Amino acid sequence: MVQHQLEVLIKSEIPLIVIESTEENQVVDMLLSLKPVYERPLFKWTLTDGIQRIDRDLPPQKLFSQPTEALAHIKSVSTPGVYVLADLHPFLDEPMHVRLLKDIALKFHELGHTLILLSHALEVPVEIMKLSAKLDIALPERREIEKIVREEAQSWLASSGSKVQASSENLQLLVRNLTGLTRSDVRRLARNAIFDDGAITASDIPAINETKYQLLSEQGNMHFEYDTAQFSDIAGFNGLKNWLNERKPFFNRDSGVSNLPAPKGMLLLGVQGCGKSLAAKAVAGSWHAPLLRLDFGALYNKFYGETERNLREALQTAEVMAPCVLWLDEIEKGISSGSDEGGPATRMLGTLLTWMAEKDAPVFIVATANDIEALPPELVRKGRFDEIFFVDLPNDDIRFKIFDIHLKRQGVDVSNFDFKRLIEESVGFSGAEIEQAVISAFYTAHAQNVELDQALLHAELRKTQPLSVVMSEKIDYLREWASTRTVSCE
Repeated sequence: MVQHQLEVLIKSEIPLIVIESTEENQVVDMLLSLKPVYERPLFKWTLTDGIQRIDRDLPPQKLFSQPTEALAHIKSVSTPGVYVLADLHPFLDEPMHVRLLKDIALKFHELGHTLILLSHALEVPVEIMKLSAKLDIALPERREIEKIVREEAQSWLASSGSKVQASSENLQLLVRNLTGLTRSDVRRLARNAIFDDGAITASDIPAINETKYQLLSEQGNMHFEYDTAQFSDIAGFNGLKNWLNERKPFFNRDSGVSNLPAPKGMLLLGVQGCGKSLAAKAVAGSWHAPLLRLDFGALYNKFYGETERNLREALQTAEVMAPCVLWLDEIEKGISSGSDEGGPATRMLGTLLTWMAEKDAPVFIVATANDIEALPPELVRKGRFDEIFFVDLPNDDIRFKIFDIHLKRQGVDVSNFDFKRLIEESVGFSGAEIEQAVISAFYTAHAQNVELDQALLHAELRKTQPLSVVMSEKIDYLREWASTRTVSCE
């Protein structure tokens, strides 16, 4: 498709073709394959080699390594040619270079030269914009990515004598997570995954996603969360787990699923310390998807319009990382419910809502919030999220599991503990408060050089004043609001 577009531009006698791409070799290969179409010599200019004819592999003319000399030489050549100018982007703000480019373009029917400006980023001067056309090199789609992965698998077979061990499911998982990258990056990461152990497994995905994020992210307002979780690490959330399991095949676009739209996201509302953040991490872990956390605080900028631009760039990063999970932590702190009408928070809300309504990429949003009164009604209305879940304080069964998880995590023999009494003494405690009580009791045991026991844990629980007591009125209001407007996670 891209090669055909390039062919059309050359045949249309457009004197300046602008290509923003990091895949210089691929563009040159396309031009070489199109040689029968334009039937002119093909040259390439770089700062290191000057001008070199590459369709015949002739030696470079280093005499023309500087841009002024190179462009003046091209202007003086009467034989029509196609010139790839690979390093001109830093020099496009110099009047002499702009004038030379304009002269060559205006004399196209006399000279017959086609200039191709090629770089990772190009700001075309206004003077020559009307004489140029831009060509976007599309990123490879899944079919092409799979072809590259299979080529690397063949390379492994040729070098090792054994086939790559991979299931169809893991192959498609790898292909999905390589989307959004250039062909060279796809090949490099696929090769790393295969040549590491001669297999394609789900364990390859975290390292690929980490590298992918590092390649794509230039801003500090989106963070890649390296440590995701599994729902087996979380007590409770049974209703949420079932809801997510029903939607997982549609998010991953597994074979055999209908053409229903991919799930959009969910809002987790509830009491602080009850596992909302851990649930967000578990969604990514169980779906084998990268987890990105948006830092609203880092988006703000004192200059008008810059805050929204930062948000748009962050959301673009999420789209390129797709399929992924985007975690909007404590979303009420980043957007406005009307307190700064016309201010940056209100404009950020508008930018976010527009993106949520128009996005096509499989980016599953997990928004977490503690304060329902701070959430704007435009965000919580039906249709923004697939569902709004309420995360309440853990009941007796869940507190039992929380104690069991955290005691075992410390290597303690849980058979020595009276769980019935622990559950009675921890009524109203959040999961985070129970975890902290276990850790504090462990510190005390270590300081006293004794084993962690029931008495030490009871002492820590008695010293803790849970949030449900300190902020009982606010939590009661939150529960009442959620009773008719949200779905329980259990």
